[in-house]
Amino acid sequence: MTEYDFDYDYGNGNGGEGGNGGDTGTKRVLTDISSRVWEHPADRAALAALRKLPLFDQVLRALFGFFGEKPIRLAFQANAVRVGPNQFPRLWDLYCEVCDTLDAPSRYPLFVAQNPIVNAGAYGMKDPFIIMNSGSVELLSDKQISYVMGHELGHVMSDHVLYKTMTQLLVELAKLGFPIVGLAARAILVGLLEWNRKSELSADRAGLLAIQDPETVMSSMLKMAGGGSEEDTSLPEFIRQAEEYQVSGDMADQVFKVLNLLGETHPFWVLRLAEVRAWIEAGEYDRVLRGDYQRRGDPDPTYAEDVSEAAGAYKEGAKDFMDQMADAAKRVGGSFMDSFKK
Repeated sequence: MTEYDFDYDYGNGNGGEGGNGGDTGTKRVLTDISSRVWEHPADRAALAALRKLPLFDQVLRALFGFFGEKPIRLAFQANAVRVGPNQFPRLWDLYCEVCDTLDAPSRYPLFVAQNPIVNAGAYGMKDPFIIMNSGSVELLSDKQISYVMGHELGHVMSDHVLYKTMTQLLVELAKLGFPIVGLAARAILVGLLEWNRKSELSADRAGLLAIQDPETVMSSMLKMAGGGSEEDTSLPEFIRQAEEYQVSGDMADQVFKVLNLLGETHPFWVLRLAEVRAWIEAGEYDRVLRGDYQRRGDPDPTYAEDVSEAAGAYKEGAKDFMDQMADAAKRVGGSFMDSFKK
């Protein structure tokens, strides 16, 4: 076994029957699991900071009032086909299995849209729904599709969909130069994008718990980063690439790593892979599979503990970044002084 292999003994967990023919017997059904289990501290920290932005509530209410629930649903679903027992039945079986494994409160509507881009999304205001692009269905294996479904279901169960819908709307309106996107809304969009990137780290963990197969999760990320088949790609090489991205580069590289993310709705795939690996290696994933997790209805940590954990995640990330910057500056300074000695 190489250092990149994952050899977990899942056992049968809680057992349980899969939805409509799905086989959850080899996975632990995570009964009553709270979404807090998979929520990344930086996700909660970014959302708390977002809610403190001036005019945040006003802009959100204005957008909600301007568009409304029904037009939003029609806009997203007009060119999509609803998945069910008689339409995309294979996807329906996979989706039911994912819902059963995460013990989702509902089978939220699932749609497939004709779009070659390998992607999916969870949207809505009061009534969430999930859309998978046909490109994802074509490229990914069944188990990888289940990971994507679990990822999007994690967004829904974490109540991310309202903010994600607002983010998508503001991005599209900003592209069109729509008058509603003034300076206040643009500032809020920057905050929403920052939170949106952090929310993806939470949903990646939910996707992992949905299929309980770390290697498949990471191979999905590899495919979504570069396409290609298993024969054309190497997961160990992609993991090495992720490690090199984190540790390599001079000071300018570190700055551009941050700047390159500012306009993005999602973190880079190499960063997401590294975050999933870190969560697994910290023992959190195995702890959940053993049944040691917070249930819905259990008391949440105190507000002070929650804020402290979230702030710690941000502080640690900032410290790592500053340490990398300092090391890079030393290397640049040393090279600069060496040039005078020659």
